[in-house]
Amino acid sequence: MKNTLVRTDFNFPNQTNVYHGKVRDVYSIGNDLLVMIATDRISAFDVVLPQGIPYKGQVLNQIASKFLDATSDIVPNWKLATPDPMVTVGIRCETYKVEMVIRGYLTGSAWREYKSGVRTLCGVTLPEGMKENQKFPTPIITPTTKEDEGHDQNISKEEIIAQGLVSKEEYEQLEKYTYALFQRGTEMAAEKNLILVDTKYEFGKNGGKIYLIDEIHTPDSSRYFYADTYQELFEKGEEQRQLSKEFVRKWLMDNGFQGKDGQKVPEMTEEYCNSVSERYIELYEKIVGEKFIKADASDVATRIDANIKDYLKQRG
Repeated sequence: MKNTLVRTDFNFPNQTNVYHGKVRDVYSIGNDLLVMIATDRISAFDVVLPQGIPYKGQVLNQIASKFLDATSDIVPNWKLATPDPMVTVGIRCETYKVEMVIRGYLTGSAWREYKSGVRTLCGVTLPEGMKENQKFPTPIITPTTKEDEGHDQNISKEEIIAQGLVSKEEYEQLEKYTYALFQRGTEMAAEKNLILVDTKYEFGKNGGKIYLIDEIHTPDSSRYFYADTYQELFEKGEEQRQLSKEFVRKWLMDNGFQGKDGQKVPEMTEEYCNSVSERYIELYEKIVGEKFIKADASDVATRIDANIKDYLKQRG
């Protein structure tokens, strides 16, 4: 995919560090700024897949940017500017070592656990007799650890506090923010005939203050169902129409890959990657409610480099 950005190797003025994540590359500028580049890489089952997806980085960055703006009255967030369609510049925070996963419906990995007989997830007791994609009586928080390497692990509130990952007082504040953000995301999705099924939030701290960081309500961190067909499909026990990365996971599983040792990623043809790109663009247009404008992708790296340097120069 010649128009995709899958690797970055920038050198910005006053750059002090760079971190290459699964999807995002984060450049530290001085002691107080982060430049986060949403690449076109795609990951599933904690594995970065070999091909990039055209415009995926732009889709993720622009959705996250809009939702950060739309929730800034609930919790302060790290975003300062978006100097490029694939870039957010923001406040550097010390990241909490947990991700706040919140679920409104029993689906995905939670359903796979439930189907195998598990009835307690991250310390939360699940009702008996639930079906796949059923709505929980109230949303549940099922946190995971945030690992630098390998798989994030499910963890309970009690374990988080006992291990000193987050203090009791701060964790309870993170829970309040998580419920409030999910409620806002649910309301905004409903306006677009979508159901926000589950999502995750990351938080950090700067100067004693908690900030919402990273991305929110994107197809990489969230799952959406179409609201108008939800009930009928649920009653028939059929698969939901959904907008999320689950369709990529399903394609991988159908082709014998779940990230386990010895398994090989199936071939990602140009046609397949373009079809994934179209799904991401569809989600953008559905959830944001406006047409997606493709940025010039003739030389993505040069464009990003120039836009970030211009922003840093203006900032002084």
